[in-house]
Amino acid sequence: MSAAGPTAVLSSGKTMPLLGLGTWQSTSEQVINAVKTAIDTGYRHIDTAQVYGNEKDVGQAIKEKIAEGKIKREDVFVTTKLYPTFSRPENVCEAMAQSLADLGLDYVDLYLIHSPINFKYGTDPFTYAGNPEEIYDDVDYLDTWRGMEPLVDAGLAKSIGVSNFNSQQLERLLQNCYFKPAVNQVELHPYLAQQDLVDFCKKNNILLTAFSALGAPARPKAFASGEEEPVLMEDPSVVAIAKKYGKSAAQILLRYHLDRGVSVIPKSVTPSRIQANFDIMDFSLSKEDLASLGELDRKLRYVGANLFVTHKYYSY
Repeated sequence: MSAAGPTAVLSSGKTMPLLGLGTWQSTSEQVINAVKTAIDTGYRHIDTAQVYGNEKDVGQAIKEKIAEGKIKREDVFVTTKLYPTFSRPENVCEAMAQSLADLGLDYVDLYLIHSPINFKYGTDPFTYAGNPEEIYDDVDYLDTWRGMEPLVDAGLAKSIGVSNFNSQQLERLLQNCYFKPAVNQVELHPYLAQQDLVDFCKKNNILLTAFSALGAPARPKAFASGEEEPVLMEDPSVVAIAKKYGKSAAQILLRYHLDRGVSVIPKSVTPSRIQANFDIMDFSLSKEDLASLGELDRKLRYVGANLFVTHKYYSY
């Protein structure tokens, strides 16, 4: 894979670029343009999910860049995720087939269980107006994983992993799997450092990927706590470190992850920000500055902390 920027070799043996483009919460046109801009900029890792409703847009953008000769399929690392209503093992292949059809691809590089919290087949937990407990599915995520593993043997997913899992859930999964999870994608930033989870994943050769690395400034209101929250990119320590390096606060926050050995997938649809988010390869943070950022930990979760808290496999 010709990749720009640092990479990591996953437990599956596959190589993954540590910096990727996130695509959550954008319009169809925005996603297409953002992915094309990112590929032109040098990104070789694109993150999407069935629940985002934009796999067709991501696939179209990749197809156009392949047609232009900008990239080959093997040059771009594509991640997507299992919708939480397809979590029963007999439904996993159906979800994978739909994602591949929408993406227009023969395989994805990484397929993640989007959450250990699952819902009944055919429901939509994010638009359901009633009590969410009415549509909970308590299917064991171990059974979901057993539905994921055959995708690797079939060549439909080069690597498989999870998202929003805590260390206890990962430990249980590691003790009951054939293919170990290659990646765990979670909310991660200086206000939610999760050092114990970082250490656990490093010890067990599971690559962490950080979402909401900039503090999720554009997330939907449904995911907000309702309380006034500190703005991560305006934190005095972050701003001071940015000034020291002649970088933006966003660039410091992204570099923080790379220097911790963590993958990061900032979302943007603005060409200048897509470029700026990529321009973090020419410096590293000192141990002192990494420690200073680590001291900002508030255990503050910006995304989804209060959603579905009564579910059997609630992971926060």
